[in-house]
Amino acid sequence: MGIITESVAARINSDWQAFVSYDKQSNLISPEIMESWRRCKMSGVNPRDGSCYNLLSPPELQNLLRERNEMIEIARPFMHKLYEFVKGSSFVVVITDERGYILELFGDADSLAKSSHYNFVQGAKWTEEEVGTNAIGTGLVLKKPFQTSGSEHYCFKHHDWTCSAAPIFDKNGRMIGILDMSGPLDGTHLHTLGMVVASAEAIMEQMLIQEKNRQLTITNNRMTNIFQNMSDGVLLIDHKGVIKDINPVAKLILGKSDRDLVGHSIQETLGQSVPAVEQTLVRQEGYTDVEILVDTVNGRVHCLSSCMPILDDNKSLSGAVILVRPIEKVQQLVNRFSGTEAHFNFEDIICHSPLMKKAVQIAARAALGNANILLEGESGTGKELFAQAIHNRSSRRKGPLVAINCGAIPRELIGSELFGYVEGAFTGAKRGGRPGKFELAGGGTLFLDEIGDMPLEQQVALLRVLQDKKISRIGDDKIIPVDFRVICATNKNLAAEVENGNFREDLFYRLNVVSINIPPLRERSEDIPLLFRHFLKVIGGDNESNARVELQPEVIHYLQQYQWPGNVRELQNVVERFISTAESPCIDVNRLQALMYQHTTNNPISNFESGNESVASERKKRKRMQSEMEYREITELLAKHNGNITLVAREMRVCRNTIYRKMRLWGIDY
Repeated sequence: MGIITESVAARINSDWQAFVSYDKQSNLISPEIMESWRRCKMSGVNPRDGSCYNLLSPPELQNLLRERNEMIEIARPFMHKLYEFVKGSSFVVVITDERGYILELFGDADSLAKSSHYNFVQGAKWTEEEVGTNAIGTGLVLKKPFQTSGSEHYCFKHHDWTCSAAPIFDKNGRMIGILDMSGPLDGTHLHTLGMVVASAEAIMEQMLIQEKNRQLTITNNRMTNIFQNMSDGVLLIDHKGVIKDINPVAKLILGKSDRDLVGHSIQETLGQSVPAVEQTLVRQEGYTDVEILVDTVNGRVHCLSSCMPILDDNKSLSGAVILVRPIEKVQQLVNRFSGTEAHFNFEDIICHSPLMKKAVQIAARAALGNANILLEGESGTGKELFAQAIHNRSSRRKGPLVAINCGAIPRELIGSELFGYVEGAFTGAKRGGRPGKFELAGGGTLFLDEIGDMPLEQQVALLRVLQDKKISRIGDDKIIPVDFRVICATNKNLAAEVENGNFREDLFYRLNVVSINIPPLRERSEDIPLLFRHFLKVIGGDNESNARVELQPEVIHYLQQYQWPGNVRELQNVVERFISTAESPCIDVNRLQALMYQHTTNNPISNFESGNESVASERKKRKRMQSEMEYREITELLAKHNGNITLVAREMRVCRNTIYRKMRLWGIDY
């Protein structure tokens, strides 16, 4: 609305009288004002009044002010500046929420006192339904800047006022408030509404800036948290290669503090072995997973490095982000998902045999140290089972268990398998090279199966690695530190191999720190029924018929008489054949004989059926040897534990009554 002259004001007042008294419409009144008058009449607003009777209670007002504090704080300086333009003219500057509740007022003391007669105060709801046509209430309906002057107000008490209001919208275009300036009718100015609109737009712009600042703060906090908590080391450099920031992991990897790193060149920190960084700074090209060797206070660290350039708005290089990850973490991750994890523990070794228990006890004690271990035993006795159990009991159990069969790799390839190679080292070498088993076993255990079949030339290299704990990939001159424990296994007599010149004596003594002999199945016959039932359960799964299989005494006797040249592996195969071909849960000697392999040198059927005296004699001999071993073990443990039967029984994993019975049997008096 523009400035209203006296004649126009008189005409509007006449039209107002006609409308409120006779509901007479006027074509001279603006459509927005006429529509507002109609809404007021339909709402039952008293045109002779104009005071607000809908006020928030003090607690409700405080809650509202607390909820809208951000908008109020942003609007307050703009409201104060707007008030400075009209100070002393009895004008009041007001801001409301989107429902019309007054949140804040600025004005002269007398103007605030006068407006309080109409309850034009904080907490009052200044809508059309409450106080008739006014710039605030009508602006809420129209959602656009609006001005009402004199008799355009629906209520008579407001006819000596002029009001100018503009809506305030949030970033999503949702109206969240109204900014209003109200004062005496004779103070109406041509630019009053324009000033209010400009102030409302300034408030919205400041709210948008504050929201962007908030988002920037949130983003910055998120990036800072990511930067500080990344599992990789991160270094931020500028366009000259100077380190500007570094995260805790990078400081831990490099073994240096902020003071020793920030402000120093990246070449000084990572060494001259990273030419790719220079390419990034010169050509603005990043790189991925480049192997580097970094000299730190803790020694040389083998890492993978990646780099990404940072460009400004003009596509000019402003810096770069460099990631550093120790190679051992990568190897652990690869080993974790490549199926080389150890699954078995000592509890998975099923035995009652004193010989086997003794082997388990030695292995369990040796697992707690870091010495090299040599597992000796025939094929199929469970050497790999022992290796996994030792690894899982050791301090390296969180690291990888890398297994390699020295007898299954071609002679010319075993070097590349153990040491790895760089790109172009030989014909057929993979692009980018490949780490060897020594590197992959970093922080864990390297299991060398069939160590007796390793070629002599590689035995020399293995000895050097065990002594120096350093390697060089084939085709490379870089020295890489390695940290692993060695467990070797063989079905050969290594001492005899040394005598025959097939195995290096110095390597034999280096590996044979702790020697564990795993007895063949024929020497632990008391374990055969246990293992047979175990395999029935494991291989048979949920098949109830397998659970009902009963081993008759003659079947057990037959199983224990057989020599089992394939050891536990052969027994497992027999059980698997039985499960695969069984037509009933019954198993007898004839059925068992059909499942067994027929060996010309040691026929189990003839041994069982003939009742061969030599076999019986051999059994007696084994029992006598077993008794002698038990006798020595019990007497040694009694001496060790000062006669404490409970501790002896616990270490032998038998009950106390068994110890008492054997002491009576052998006349042991302690």
